[in-house]
Amino acid sequence: MRTSFNIPDDLLAEFDQTWQTEGFDSRSRAVREAMQEYIEAHIELETVSGDVTAALAFDYQHERVIRELHDVQHDFQDVITTTSHTHEGDWCLETVFCRGEAARVRKLAYRLRDFDAVGQVKVLLLRS
Repeated sequence: MRTSFNIPDDLLAEFDQTWQTEGFDSRSRAVREAMQEYIEAHIELETVSGDVTAALAFDYQHERVIRELHDVQHDFQDVITTTSHTHEGDWCLETVFCRGEAARVRKLAYRLRDFDAVGQVKVLLLRS
């Protein structure tokens, strides 16, 4: 099936450089691989249950969203054990370490992804 996407030029250029460096034979193959990795990560997060330990790493534009992110973190104090934060110009990188019910950690990860000013949220999931 053919499809089209609206992708910023700079992101596409980085993607093309990456897949070519990794030795994929085409952009389509690289997109399929990236989609499969995304699906696998989603399935893992969706299907885990019970108590888990996790690290959620995310980047964001500080001035645009810091107050809202603090509110979210306060809402999830029951599973957040520690946070680590660093500034990089207008952007910040934060890691939130969690322990608790998988459903709460999953809800936190999805809540963090709700913000346009958050670039990405990476989840490192460990079962307790």
